[in-house]
Amino acid sequence: MMFEEQSIAALKAHYPGVSTSLCHRLCDHPLFAIDRLVALASALPTECVEYNSGDIPVSQDPASTPMNGLSATETVRRIAENKSWLVMKTVERDVEYAGLLDALLDEIAPVTHAKTGPMYKREGFIFISSPGSVTPFHMDPEHNILMQISGTKTFNIYPADAEDIVSAEQHEVFHQQGGHRNLPHREEFDVAAQQIAMAPGDALYVPVKSPHWVKVGDAVSVSLSITWRSRASDDEARLRRANGWLRGRGLSPPSPGRSPLRDHGVRLAQRIAERFDKA
Repeated sequence: MMFEEQSIAALKAHYPGVSTSLCHRLCDHPLFAIDRLVALASALPTECVEYNSGDIPVSQDPASTPMNGLSATETVRRIAENKSWLVMKTVERDVEYAGLLDALLDEIAPVTHAKTGPMYKREGFIFISSPGSVTPFHMDPEHNILMQISGTKTFNIYPADAEDIVSAEQHEVFHQQGGHRNLPHREEFDVAAQQIAMAPGDALYVPVKSPHWVKVGDAVSVSLSITWRSRASDDEARLRRANGWLRGRGLSPPSPGRSPLRDHGVRLAQRIAERFDKA
């Protein structure tokens, strides 16, 4: 088992809507040695490696994110000194990382299947960050478990349904237009934040589209995100797209959850419309 037994129980109690702290046993795994990570960065397609300066504000405009002037492999090799942030996406393209991803997700699949149905679009992301680096305020469309391998970080997470933090219109644009993950941040949001200190061996389940930002501690940080989609994440996305379509025609749809019967009907209509679009 790569997750502690109590972590499986905690996930069962809180999934899918509530974040929860977990524990894992991956800290000494050879796939996270720096030389192996350099090799992975070199082997992945260019579009699967994103990196930039880590010395950025929490509310970073994605259009003006500063670069670090290095290659991806040099960024990984010199991560202790170059004040950078890097993510390798869909690491399951490499057969060894694919095996690890599947083993981890298979351990929790019985819990998730009971509540949100089958997992699909299983993907892995490895984050490598210089000391003090910031990952800006953003949200992601997947279920996610972040696993801290080395170094420390503070994970600041906010409620997914707080419309004073992320408005209904922002959610709709995110799904309709493929908007960037970064979000504007204001200090008054922090009243609703939960600050979670993460050290090697710690993990955190992050619900779909719970806004968050991250600050790395005094050492290089390496972490793994294992992610998946479900019927619940699909339904939320369909409802947001449909609500955006209605809003664009002058209507004011209620927020998700306020009228479950209406939400069900709208999702069904959106699903039918998608089938016609694909025909």
